[in-house]
Amino acid sequence: MTSIVIPAHNEGRVIGRLLDALLADTSVPGPDIVVVCNGCTDDTARVAAGRGDDRVRVVEIPTPSKHQALRVGDEHAKGFPRLYVDADVVVGAADVRALVGALERNPELLAAAPGRDIPLAGCAWPVRAYYRVWQRLPAVREGLFGRGVIAVTEPGHERLAALPPLMADDLAASLAFGPGERRVVEAARVVVRPPRTWSDLIRRRVRAATSSAEFERYQAARRAEAPEPVSEQAPERAPEPVSEQTARTGTADLRALLWARPALLPGVVVFVVAALAARRGSRKAIRDQDFSTWLRDESSRQG
Repeated sequence: MTSIVIPAHNEGRVIGRLLDALLADTSVPGPDIVVVCNGCTDDTARVAAGRGDDRVRVVEIPTPSKHQALRVGDEHAKGFPRLYVDADVVVGAADVRALVGALERNPELLAAAPGRDIPLAGCAWPVRAYYRVWQRLPAVREGLFGRGVIAVTEPGHERLAALPPLMADDLAASLAFGPGERRVVEAARVVVRPPRTWSDLIRRRVRAATSSAEFERYQAARRAEAPEPVSEQAPERAPEPVSEQTARTGTADLRALLWARPALLPGVVVFVVAALAARRGSRKAIRDQDFSTWLRDESSRQG
């Protein structure tokens, strides 16, 4: 049985649209869905339970922690492949089947994520310009992060379970798998609503810059703790969680994008301005090692 774990913190305005999409197809047996309401002070639990479908189980915990919600969801989930889905995205039942099918047909795959659709109508023009560049970056196209959905096999789940709590949980989850172990399944689609305003975009980017700094510290600490190889004949070890890959965008990526699409120059300028603003905005949190304050974008949750 396929299980879907949905961590939700005060997502009463949007979780209904996700559940409706997952439950829309009644022609085939549906997945087991566990909604973990963590530290909610709104009607998230009532909205989820109100779907009146026995495929949806609602679990409530008092602590507002996505990491803890995921672990509690694992305790209640029934099977594999298992999907972890953010409450503010929309993915349908057919898309879930496409992800599960890709994992079942390819034994070497441990993780998969859907193609990403970002509706930009109603967004401020700098936000639209930013995302036209962001979506075309190689790391963004190829990584599993920034989609709000990741599907894993049972061995893939073991890889994720070894990770510590990190703010950049989707980035860590993506980089926990090598290129041959993960895949973006374009036949499956997820709708990821972007921020509508420049200020909300910067909030997201400050959060991303802060969480990336925490992730890189984790990588550095793990390198420092790694034992030296005893000999060249030592047996191969199982892959460690989180490789030394990176999802950072370099100037070479932007130059290559401009060379291929010169019309994107205004968007690249906006992208660079946003990156610099995010770097400045994240300095205090990084200096104070504050990797728990979640700068939430509310504009993408409207309507």
